[in-house]
Amino acid sequence: MAVPRLRVPSQSQAGHALSSDEVELYHRTYTTLLRSSGETLVRVLEPSHRSMNSSLHPLAASEELDLGAFLYATQRLPREVPDAKVIVMGQEAKVFSGNGIGPIEDWQPLEAPARRRRWFHDGSGMLAVLLASASDLDDLIPTLVAYQIEWNKLRVRQRALDWPRDGDPTPPECAEALGGSEADWSRLCDAWGEGFGARLRDVAERRLNLRVRMLGGSAVGYARMTRRWWRPVRETLAEQGLQERPIYFVSSNAHSIVNLLTGTAREREREITEWVDASEDPDLKPELDRFRAGEAEGSWENFLYFAAREYFSAQPPGSDIFEQRSAEERAVGVTHLSSRTALRVSAQVICLDRLDPAAIDPRLGVADPHRLAHCPAVIVNIEYPLGLAAYNILREITEDTDRLRGVYVLGKAATLNADVGDVMISSVIHDEHSGSTYWLDNAFSVDHIAPFLVFGSGLDNQRAVTVKSTFLQNRSYLDYYYREAFTVVEMEAGPFCDAVYEIADVDRYPVGEAVNFSKLPIDFGIIHYASDTPYTQARTLGARGLSYYGMDSTYASSLAIVRRVLTLEGVLDASLSRTLRTSSDPR
Repeated sequence: MAVPRLRVPSQSQAGHALSSDEVELYHRTYTTLLRSSGETLVRVLEPSHRSMNSSLHPLAASEELDLGAFLYATQRLPREVPDAKVIVMGQEAKVFSGNGIGPIEDWQPLEAPARRRRWFHDGSGMLAVLLASASDLDDLIPTLVAYQIEWNKLRVRQRALDWPRDGDPTPPECAEALGGSEADWSRLCDAWGEGFGARLRDVAERRLNLRVRMLGGSAVGYARMTRRWWRPVRETLAEQGLQERPIYFVSSNAHSIVNLLTGTAREREREITEWVDASEDPDLKPELDRFRAGEAEGSWENFLYFAAREYFSAQPPGSDIFEQRSAEERAVGVTHLSSRTALRVSAQVICLDRLDPAAIDPRLGVADPHRLAHCPAVIVNIEYPLGLAAYNILREITEDTDRLRGVYVLGKAATLNADVGDVMISSVIHDEHSGSTYWLDNAFSVDHIAPFLVFGSGLDNQRAVTVKSTFLQNRSYLDYYYREAFTVVEMEAGPFCDAVYEIADVDRYPVGEAVNFSKLPIDFGIIHYASDTPYTQARTLGARGLSYYGMDSTYASSLAIVRRVLTLEGVLDASLSRTLRTSSDPR
């Protein structure tokens, strides 16, 4: 089929260029510098980073500390970054080997708390990092620059005060001596852990002067890596005889859909609640007491899922409980697949006709056992990718199979008009990568979310803009979009729309055009939950992670997606979506 489209002036041609010249200059600066085969000093990028006046780093050009930006960067980089002599970036391990580096697979693997990216350390000051798409570069470089700027500002302030003199300072003492809020210092203390005092002294003792090097890279390289990522999923479908079955593709997270369909957490309700009682968790224990007293507002299932995550995390490595859980999930048709490529996106293959109708979350409604047992559909669920990796993934899947029946995207976003925890459903997506604007007949509305949303609000008919990076935006840039009624700021919907276009049309996705998605050969829906606002510098994301209350919007959205699939497959009665309410009673 042909998708209606109209060439229109891009957002930049319409006047946006005046508000984002500094952003474009910064982007061009680091992309051109990194074409060099040698090393680049990160400090060369600091002037253009400061001039950009990023909404995520508003104090970059000030002598005042910007702890929000520093915390954000700290959470997205390995702890070993300050010790690096050079950080080398590349698409594949063999690219490093071809340049005489590695083999990096034999180096020490490193982790960043809040970003799924593969890092390696050679033990002698060289760090290697694998990039899954061009969006990884747009995310990593500004993060490194912000980290170095704030590290060195903190160093100057400490040395001017000859501080700290003795012992390990507390967050209140840091706030009083160095500036910044006590809350931000507490978050930084949590991020650095027991080494907080030692890390502060480390900052005071040395000026950070990072170097980076880029080992080539190409669009074909990213496509090749994505094909290797998809291969185990394709093989799993073939091994289980599912390759000719209709597929529903979902980009969400690794826990919510599996929890809704397997009953693993609910079967361990007694063990989980006993663990909460014994742990005296400051968040979970009071909430459990409120459930027992009939005073809790939220969903008992959501509480149980969140507590189950903490319960499993508290088990010792190698515990039999992990294999038991995997065996239970495999028995009801759920196969987990981790990734060994640069694309650190795990996947689950869920065969609907193997599910136990008695085990699925009661909020989904009553599934017809006969229809479920004869339902041919398969859900392929992945952890949401970053930026352009979304296009590569969906493009690879649709090249490999013509059995795709639905595409559903659940992701986090910043909101310009709502509050953290709200759910936003957009009917317009503007993609900054392609410059095209997509007008959707979104598969979801507030009616699909509202029955399960307790703590937040549902907002449909919104407009979303897909940005290149969390750092690559400033106040005037956001104000421009807000004046144009774009209220959702995120990173994946646009690339997914580009890939969906290529499912429906013979052409490659358009550039700088308005595209009507009112008629598509697949079912298509996009939901975002508000994880932050651009003006809070992502402090919510930089804190502990998704809270029990934050799960309300995640599970309300996941319930809507699963109910959509089951309804389209004739397993559920669609009318039930307006009558079901969330449970709030412990079993």
